[in-house]
Amino acid sequence: MSVDCTDYREIFLNDRPMMDTRAPIEFIKGAFPGVLNLPLMTDQERQRVGTCYKQQGQQAAIVLGHQLVSGDIKAQRVQAWAEFAKAHPDGLLYCFRGGLRSQIVQQWLKEAGIDYPRVGGGYKAMRSFLLDTTEQAVQQCDFVLLGGMTGTGKTELLGQLDNALDLEGHANHRGSSFGRRATGQPSNIDFENRLAVDLLKKRHRGVRAFVLEDENRMIGSCALPLSLHQGMQGFPMVWLEDSLANRVQRILDDYVVNLCAEFVAVHGEEGFALFAERLLESLNKIHKRLGGERHQRLLLLMEAALAEQLRSGDVELHRAWIEGLLGEYYDPMYAYQRESKGARIEFVGDHAAVLDYLRQRQPPSR
Repeated sequence: MSVDCTDYREIFLNDRPMMDTRAPIEFIKGAFPGVLNLPLMTDQERQRVGTCYKQQGQQAAIVLGHQLVSGDIKAQRVQAWAEFAKAHPDGLLYCFRGGLRSQIVQQWLKEAGIDYPRVGGGYKAMRSFLLDTTEQAVQQCDFVLLGGMTGTGKTELLGQLDNALDLEGHANHRGSSFGRRATGQPSNIDFENRLAVDLLKKRHRGVRAFVLEDENRMIGSCALPLSLHQGMQGFPMVWLEDSLANRVQRILDDYVVNLCAEFVAVHGEEGFALFAERLLESLNKIHKRLGGERHQRLLLLMEAALAEQLRSGDVELHRAWIEGLLGEYYDPMYAYQRESKGARIEFVGDHAAVLDYLRQRQPPSR
């Protein structure tokens, strides 16, 4: 039988291919980047075995499991595992704790002539390793926050830095009330795992000072790790500035042109209708904070812009509600935030100046 692999650092640094033999319901709740779910049992089979275990004990549950996964069903699953193993000779398999399920898969593969290693400790041990990775980074590394008004291009700037952490990219969300994308967000566990692997790889390359966008605890439905969020309340800041015209254009591109194209790419003919529904829904989410009169005025502008976009493809009418939303809602809110965080702001400038500053910035010695 193959020796278990417990070098979790090496696994994630080298993107070792892995097959997750847990049931689909476990996989959906949280997994690791790039992993393929090839379960030993379906959700229904796992539930039956679990019930048997509680009522009759482990041995009876094992017997039932072998009865449920036998014959053609077993042959099909072994074939799928064998195909994965042959396609990824450097890969690994795991279950929840590196116990019975992965041992069975490993044994059945062995009987099919394939000696394939499993991860010692399984999913639980790797997940603990990644949680520790994030905790250690928060404690040991230097961080600076990138702030700025809505539409100043913070995400663009982060993309030009080798030491940036793209929290919104990992969360697949742009961060604001309008930030949902055409494709869904990862589970919170998946988000945390992606962030931890990113930290691990960058630290391995020698990065010890990170730049990340100033975010709330929640990025859509994804919550930042508590230690990182708490640290962000005291990290130094750099403030990015840009003209209103540039900001309006950037928001028009990101939240109208590109988002619409995303929806059409994902949903085809229904794409525009779903895009329009999403845009209106995003405005309605901040109805109370806008107030009735202001919400109604911006809603009419948005509806007119969407109607014209559908009719002719022209997006220029969207500028009206974008300018209104910035001037009457987002800018006052960000101005207050800037004032409240003013003592932590160590540099202010436009895109070129901030990029140059962050590239040259030396973290304080620890």
